[in-house]
Amino acid sequence: MSKLTDLPKRILIGRALRSDKLGETLLPKRIALPVFASDPLSSVAYAPGEVLLVLSVAGVSAYHFSPWIALAVVVLMFTVVASYRQNVHAYPSGGGDYEVATTNLGPKAGLTVASALLVDYVLTVAVSIASGVENLGSAIPFVVEHKTACAIAAIVLLTLMNLRGVKESGKLFAIPTYLFVAGVFIMIIWGAFRGLVLDDTMHAPTSGYTIRAEHQGLAGFALVFLLLRAFSSGCAALTGVEAISNGVPAFRKPKSKNAATTLAMMGLLAVTMFCGIIGLAMATGVKMAENPAKDLINNGLPVGSGFVQDPVISQVAAAVFGKGTFFFVVLAAATALVLFLAANTAYNGFPLLGSILAQDRYLPRQLHTRGDRLAFSNGIVLLAGAAILLTWVYGADSTRLIQLYIVGVFVSFTLSQTGMVRHWNRHLATEKDPAKRRHMVRSRAINTFGAFFTGLVLVVVLATKFTHGAWVALLGMVIFYGTMTAIRKHYDRVAEEIAAEETPPDETMRPSRVHSIVLVSKLHRPTLRALAYAKLIRSDRLEALSISVDAAETKALKEDWERRGIDIPLKILDSPYREVTRPVIDYVKGLRRDSPRDVVSVYIPEYVVGHWYEHLLHNQSALRLKGRLLFTPGVMVTSVPYQLESSEAAKKRARKRAEWNAPGSVRRGPVERRPKEPANRG
Repeated sequence: MSKLTDLPKRILIGRALRSDKLGETLLPKRIALPVFASDPLSSVAYAPGEVLLVLSVAGVSAYHFSPWIALAVVVLMFTVVASYRQNVHAYPSGGGDYEVATTNLGPKAGLTVASALLVDYVLTVAVSIASGVENLGSAIPFVVEHKTACAIAAIVLLTLMNLRGVKESGKLFAIPTYLFVAGVFIMIIWGAFRGLVLDDTMHAPTSGYTIRAEHQGLAGFALVFLLLRAFSSGCAALTGVEAISNGVPAFRKPKSKNAATTLAMMGLLAVTMFCGIIGLAMATGVKMAENPAKDLINNGLPVGSGFVQDPVISQVAAAVFGKGTFFFVVLAAATALVLFLAANTAYNGFPLLGSILAQDRYLPRQLHTRGDRLAFSNGIVLLAGAAILLTWVYGADSTRLIQLYIVGVFVSFTLSQTGMVRHWNRHLATEKDPAKRRHMVRSRAINTFGAFFTGLVLVVVLATKFTHGAWVALLGMVIFYGTMTAIRKHYDRVAEEIAAEETPPDETMRPSRVHSIVLVSKLHRPTLRALAYAKLIRSDRLEALSISVDAAETKALKEDWERRGIDIPLKILDSPYREVTRPVIDYVKGLRRDSPRDVVSVYIPEYVVGHWYEHLLHNQSALRLKGRLLFTPGVMVTSVPYQLESSEAAKKRARKRAEWNAPGSVRRGPVERRPKEPANRG
């Protein structure tokens, strides 16, 4: 199979990289920004709309609260960014929130944070891709008609891009991300110039509509609850902020400084774009409704099911630039593309966190292994599979998916900042230098405020979104937590079982004798090789064992055995039900019962073939038998290979591929091989 998949794999992913090339994959700040911050930057495309959608429940009159909600989101964003700048300096190893919580609050808190982040990363991919498909669908009807299939195809494409390596995917994503940021800033500046300097009146496509309020005249607790729900929806702008603290090892040196600078740049850009879009939406009269077909009123009548409600950013762009103009089309394309690429934040955070958890034995060890392109390929594939499943279940509907969102990220925010407070308390207890103490006290104050504010937001999110779907995210966290706990217990149990003893083993525990058995079906070259090999190995007793399922074949085997004068006794076991595996297992178990201190060594002749389809025609009985014998204590299984001609042909083909030169390689000259360094012998 490896030969069939090797060429497509190289075409899709690229040639494998040497481990010593890892340093070349590290990211400068200009590429790290679109790689790690594409999620919070792109969220300004839908976060303002989520605020207005919630406020529309109370009618257009509630829209005047949106600037205050935007201000609260801005304060929260600056608080979180300032807090995480402390994190990346204190914990630059890449563990991020998980490492902070584990070190300062204990393993259970760390595992809770890890569960929350894993769920949030999966949701980031699903929400970003679904939003991108919906934005693209407003221009291309085919995408709307096949929304789920297009979303899954986008996830697969994004997965392949990330499997090629972080740096390569970062270069691909940098252009649309910067184009989107530039487009939004041009829109904000031009809109402000038209409104404030030229005194133009700009109208969004829905500015002439009215909204039928589901609950008119909200006041008191009901109004407060509505505003809190709108605030929690606007907090979607903060998702992905934690990815930079998890990805510090991917930065170039000085890692912590570059990560902190990237965090500050990301926060400043996201806040400016979010506030600018909210302000322009108010100025241009954008209207949004949770159920536009019934609640949006045009000339006294509902707009109906045929109406397509464009996102806030599209409506603002139409008002500022004019619908269909060059800048409008460029911004619309960049918005749709950057929403697809926003999922890349998760593609960098999830595999790295999975690798750290695998190293700590909370996830399968395969997640700690780097792939051909030095990316954590298994983690990337696992993330893609989970996101595809979620997208399929929810029909790529961003409105439904976003209700599951941001619960996990605020769980990690709160526990991480609480852990940082304990971190500074621990260091302040021993630090004597006044200057360092002042810095620690200031950092502790920032993290304390961050822990309080994000904890408050977490309570608000749970209270306002639990019945709207947040319970699904909590259920996912519980499942991740339980699974990782079970995996850790398994690894701990295995480690305890296989740990080498410090004292020499008791002589009475050593096996007294070795009883060797060579399995024989027919007397051919593979069998003769296995018999010859078994005779070379020291055994107290050696015998050949054959299962009789056909009387004529068994008789021919006995005659051939005697004719050749083989000096190894042949034992025949009858199998009236024509089974091969069970009689061998029963016989071996019987030997173990009779002599518990004896070791039984079973030799199995096997064919080595050169084509994948030949495996289906050979060695099936041997595979089943080995699988059963593995669970039998005191039994050693040895495969004795016999190479068929097809395997030799396969070796020749492999040798030719290794010696083949790509077109142009002669002109470029041979690749200089590095001299092997002498091995360290200590």
